[in-house]
Amino acid sequence: MANGKLLRQLISSGLQGDLPNFRAASEAVIAEEREKKHHLLANDLEKLMYGTQSAGTPPLGHLKLASSMPSNKDSGLSLLELRPVVREQQDIVLSDIAKSALEEIIQEHNRADLLRSFGLKPAQKLLFFGPPGCGKTLAAEVIAGALSLPLVVVRLDSVISSFLGETASNLRKVFDYISDHPTVALFDEFDAITKDRGDSADHGELKRSVNAVLQMMDSYRGSSILIATTNYESLLDKAVWRRFDETIEFDMPNLEQIKRLLSLKTSGVRRNFESTDTKIATLFKGMSHADIERVLRRAVKEMVLTGKEFLEKQHIEAGLARERKLKK
Repeated sequence: MANGKLLRQLISSGLQGDLPNFRAASEAVIAEEREKKHHLLANDLEKLMYGTQSAGTPPLGHLKLASSMPSNKDSGLSLLELRPVVREQQDIVLSDIAKSALEEIIQEHNRADLLRSFGLKPAQKLLFFGPPGCGKTLAAEVIAGALSLPLVVVRLDSVISSFLGETASNLRKVFDYISDHPTVALFDEFDAITKDRGDSADHGELKRSVNAVLQMMDSYRGSSILIATTNYESLLDKAVWRRFDETIEFDMPNLEQIKRLLSLKTSGVRRNFESTDTKIATLFKGMSHADIERVLRRAVKEMVLTGKEFLEKQHIEAGLARERKLKK
């Protein structure tokens, strides 16, 4: 059990509504329990602290944030969704170039004061592009976690409207909100609101949304980090690219990255093969990070449900066969 001093600090800061000290005391309690090898308790406390989709309890300090989020005046739907941040840098496997770029962005924000003393500022407007399932959304979560910022996702189904001028109005609400509340704001599937204005297939409201986004990005002066992602970078209006401080390409994993994924996703699982086994890794060639993770999850479930002690190649092959069938 945590020592008396920590418990007194925890209760006192909680009663006073002192969130920074409450958070610090909570993290100290978690660290102490983990040092005592009480890993299950530490994991449960972390879930309560940082939140998960299934926990049913909002992360610390997020209730107030969520209650003030803007909504679509016609449908009443929220324009933003608060997303739990549970994964860290060690949970993502990227190319050396993408990994280095991600680390630089985090370092820039951790040392923002130093940059500002030289008249510089950290990259705030980021574009992540590449095939689906290759870590773009996960990278946004990693940045949020590394910088202890809430992750909010822009709900494009609520933002985009068929009513004249309503999409631009919704976007203005979003930008006003993230200007006032420091967050990592994720604009997923960014091409939906920033398609090339020369595309004659799009109606006028979407063309107006591109102009609105460009103007709002130019005038944005908040402290939130804006991250846009797209699987179809060729669809983006050319003028959009110039508005980003950094652009990072996310590629399909190569053989070495697949091996790292195998090691990461099967850690703690007894298996009859090495994660560095090229024959096993080659089975996943041409698949995205998300596809590989899904196949491995199925394989481990089959191992558990059939009462097997070790993860075998046959479990992997069964998961792959099911994945191919679903993709047809």
